[in-house]
Amino acid sequence: METEGRADEGSSSQRDPPQNTGSYDFSLTPQDSRPTEDSQPAEKSVSIEEPIVVDRKAIEKLTEGLLSHYLPDLYSSKQALLELNQNQVILLDTLDQEVTKFRDCNSLLDLNSLFTEAKFYHGKLVNIRKDMIMLHEKTTKLKKRALKLQQQRQKEAMEKEQQRQKELERERQLIAKPAKRT
Repeated sequence: METEGRADEGSSSQRDPPQNTGSYDFSLTPQDSRPTEDSQPAEKSVSIEEPIVVDRKAIEKLTEGLLSHYLPDLYSSKQALLELNQNQVILLDTLDQEVTKFRDCNSLLDLNSLFTEAKFYHGKLVNIRKDMIMLHEKTTKLKKRALKLQQQRQKEAMEKEQQRQKELERERQLIAKPAKRT
């Protein structure tokens, strides 16, 4: 039965766990310590298998020794991995903040271009305002001049009318009047 299990062992990497019969009897056979077929060709000979009996205390001590040898390294590795994980979380948060800063910088660049454009159009508006003030002053001057010219023409027209009236009056006075016969 044990030889059949060993023969199957080469094709399968899993072995059925030993049945618990009350005592822990872990036995090694000389076949377990033989070289594999890949490493050296073995002579075909029939060997006698003798089980090696290992004491339970020895197994516990070996287990404790194995655990005491590897557990500190495993705990320190676990702590290093936890610290690495925390550092990665911090790094991700920092990267998020940096990405946010870059987005803000890009929006600031957009704002800067908007302010530059606003400054340009403000300059245009200031120039238009100056032009409008200048045009308003010119139109005001032209209106005053037109009013003066109109007043002057009216004055001249009145003077001509008065002159004509005087001439008409004078002509009337100059016209001889027939004398009354008495």
